[in-house]
Amino acid sequence: MKNILLIMPYGSVGGMERLALTFYNHYKKEGYQVKALKFIKLNSDIINFGEDELFFKPYDFNEMSPFERMAFYLKAPLMLRKIIKENKTTHSIAFGDMANLFSSLTFTNEFKIGSIHALKSVEFVNKTFFNSVFKLSYKTSYKYINKVVCISQAIKNDLINNYNYKFPNLEIVYNPHNVKDVIRLSSEPITEEKEKEIFSKKTIVFLGRLSIQKSPWHLINAFSMVKKIIEDVNLVIIGDGDIKVIRYIEGLIKEAGLQNNVFLLGRKSNPYKYLAAANVLALSSHYEGTPNVIVESIATETPIVSSYCTKGIIELMSLKNYEEQPENIILESGIVTPNLFKGALGIPEEKIIIKEEEKFSNALVQVLENTQFETNLKEAKDKLLSKFDLDFVANKYLEENQ
Repeated sequence: MKNILLIMPYGSVGGMERLALTFYNHYKKEGYQVKALKFIKLNSDIINFGEDELFFKPYDFNEMSPFERMAFYLKAPLMLRKIIKENKTTHSIAFGDMANLFSSLTFTNEFKIGSIHALKSVEFVNKTFFNSVFKLSYKTSYKYINKVVCISQAIKNDLINNYNYKFPNLEIVYNPHNVKDVIRLSSEPITEEKEKEIFSKKTIVFLGRLSIQKSPWHLINAFSMVKKIIEDVNLVIIGDGDIKVIRYIEGLIKEAGLQNNVFLLGRKSNPYKYLAAANVLALSSHYEGTPNVIVESIATETPIVSSYCTKGIIELMSLKNYEEQPENIILESGIVTPNLFKGALGIPEEKIIIKEEEKFSNALVQVLENTQFETNLKEAKDKLLSKFDLDFVANKYLEENQ
């Protein structure tokens, strides 16, 4: 009998958390014993695991004193070790750098699976204490992880080429998706009158955590240009996140006079019905791995406009291979626009429009005005989704190397 422990920092609506929930539901159906550990459990969590949920702290890191926070980081591997032993864990799956690091330092005997979900050469461009620790762990403690899953070829290449990753435990496994569940949930109607009114117009939707990584200010700037061409259009933002980022984009919205056309709806327990109701999904990230929301948008037959936030974006959105280029690339599932990242992570100090935002705006207008993009996506949908089969991927994670 497999006793599986899923390890994650939070229970928000982000891609790693949704992936953990997908695994949880699948492994439970397979008859395995499954527990899910959150380092931080909040009352506002969207991703929950019922009686199988464990946690370390019921409040966020920013509510801890510096001393308490440091004590937590030092004690976390020991606390995790205790949970692994108490639950007689045979397989643990860690999601992201912090979970990987703590797992690698427990020195327990279960089959350890770690996972890398973003392009680190971009994520680590800012020099911080934790970025330095994580980079060091790639050369040291990661040798204690049996399998490190990279969710795209680009991420694996990045670790090897830019961080001198030497251990032979890297493996490419795409994120799985329970497409049937996504489609089922996407068919639920939007019932709230205000929301029905919002989606009665042409609608662009953003779904994810509002963070520096997602750089939503690019989307606000691009939308302000869309609004000058298409009068009856709305932008819907679903998700919560960094309060500083939220306040910044709220200021941009107000300055641009877009309060009646941009709607921050916060977290939603079923985001897929909004995704299905939209005309286009927009992703303006500075960096990504293979973002789950792209696959979910393909499943709901909603065309996509995404920045070239990772080489993995082409692996998701097309059946062909394309090199990065300075112009927009039309694919089976939508349009990829030039990279928006300009070498520094953080909220912009200057409020200026860049040429890449103009190209992002042009792509949004193109998809909104041409139904051929939806037709193309419907025709390519099944082939695009075939590599993300849940049964295959979930088993691949647990497969022990010979």
